[in-house]
Amino acid sequence: MGEGKSSLRIAIEAAAGRRKADLVIKNCKIVNVFNGEIISGEVAIFGGKIIGMGKAEYDGEKIFDAEGKFLAPGFIDAHIHIESSYISPEQLGRIIVPRGTTSIVADPHEIANVSGLRGLKYMLDAAQKTKLNIIYAMPSCVPATPFEDAGAILEAEDMAELLGDENFFGLGEFMNAPGIINCDEKALDKILLAKKFGKLIDGHAPNVTGKNLNAYLCAGIVGDHECTTPEEMNERIAKGMYVLIREGSACHDLKKLIKGVTPANNRRVLLCSDDRQPKTILELGHMDSNVKMCVAEGISPITAVQMATINVAEAFRLYDRGAIKIGARADLILLDDLKNFNVEKVWIGGELVAENGKYLPEIIPADISSMRGSVKIKNFSADSLKMHLTSDKVNVIKILPGGVVSKKIIAEVKLDAAGDFIFNPAQDVCKVAVIERHKATGKIGLGFLNGYGIKSGAVAVSVAHDSHNIIAAGVSNEEIFCAVDALIKMEGGMVLVKDGEIISSIPLPIGGLMSDISGEEMREKLDALHEKAHVELGISKEVEPVMTLTFMSLPVIPEIKLTARGLFEYETFRLIPIEA
Repeated sequence: MGEGKSSLRIAIEAAAGRRKADLVIKNCKIVNVFNGEIISGEVAIFGGKIIGMGKAEYDGEKIFDAEGKFLAPGFIDAHIHIESSYISPEQLGRIIVPRGTTSIVADPHEIANVSGLRGLKYMLDAAQKTKLNIIYAMPSCVPATPFEDAGAILEAEDMAELLGDENFFGLGEFMNAPGIINCDEKALDKILLAKKFGKLIDGHAPNVTGKNLNAYLCAGIVGDHECTTPEEMNERIAKGMYVLIREGSACHDLKKLIKGVTPANNRRVLLCSDDRQPKTILELGHMDSNVKMCVAEGISPITAVQMATINVAEAFRLYDRGAIKIGARADLILLDDLKNFNVEKVWIGGELVAENGKYLPEIIPADISSMRGSVKIKNFSADSLKMHLTSDKVNVIKILPGGVVSKKIIAEVKLDAAGDFIFNPAQDVCKVAVIERHKATGKIGLGFLNGYGIKSGAVAVSVAHDSHNIIAAGVSNEEIFCAVDALIKMEGGMVLVKDGEIISSIPLPIGGLMSDISGEEMREKLDALHEKAHVELGISKEVEPVMTLTFMSLPVIPEIKLTARGLFEYETFRLIPIEA
């Protein structure tokens, strides 16, 4: 108590001007997200917190002249999967902090599906190696459905060890919406565990409306990032949810949903990226880009900033950030204007951590040895990929551009005498396979993909949402086998093959999901791989060749996906046959 009282006394003395502040940012335009005003004045910082603001003049150990530029609270990404950047938490922090993101609400269910609590502990350790403040969610659905084969299973009793930790705000996106709606015992156990710890529960409920949405909300779901129309968004807001507008690398929801944002509901709207690759971040930005898009779409600059700061903070009970206010963390960004949102300087906890696009602290990475060796497959051969169909009329996964939603269509394909698929270059249908890689069970799900456009060779990736088995697509069993075999040998990553030869590859040693290389290196490697995917393999330029494929195994997204157990239909929530 004595130490606490002493610290409080010193902070009060600094706020009263009887003691020098650590830093005073003078001559700035303060963006006030509470009353929507912009106030010319200064901000005083002591002990990493804001202790003065406005017209009052403070003396400080350090004085910084903002030269009339805008000072805003640091941006907060309301929902992100670090693993989908393909780089480690430390390397992600290095490229998004200079763009003005000072905190992220991260759901590490990708690594949890690969290695359970061991993966979560690695993510906690890595979070300590970056100035970016990472607030984690406890993955709620490992695996996402009972129809998948993940590397781990997390039930309520497994979560109890870490859910009470202050580093976890609550349960991550509860993708098993049907489980809640139909009162599945294990789903309800997880909900009750979160309530026991007084933690929040994030949502994921595509196409859930009406009474089913009411049933889902009875579990205490705080928000959702799976809206597809302004009408869905406003139904959720009207029923008490926060809505997270997603703009990532694969899903582009902002322009269509921002039309439903009004002065009456905008405080219930948050911005998030969900899944964003280094290429997108380094070329377009992170939350700065999303805020800029909002303004370009007609949202007022103050409202846009609120959706990336105070709205997120209030939704997820992050009361120590999200605004320039007395007592808050000094997470601040200096902007040249409120149109382009060019970030010139970033302070986190009062420390200058980035300026002019450069991350300043040294990076000492976390040990990744516990995350290696995650690919375990036995007795895999080209023969394992053979189909034995009795009909040439088949159910096909049709890729829909601009997102991760797919459509179920029926097509007629060519078969050999044994019922295996014969690729036809004139028909946009290729074979797709999901191979279980966690426990060497030998399970392989086979299906067909339309809209990918591949003309030769094969692609294999050890990122396959959300159970993260291997997903591969190609024109023949031999080409798919070659790609998967190369992936096994390098213990996870991405591989392109053509005519039996590897033409591009990127190792992902951290659980088969992430690399410890820099964001810039990852962008270069992905650019080269994408170029070869389009030029050498003929994959449609309307399709992001890797990330699009990785989502074709996510069964909690409509309409049809492929798991290691076979084709899965979202509407009926069951496995269905390949034959139509």
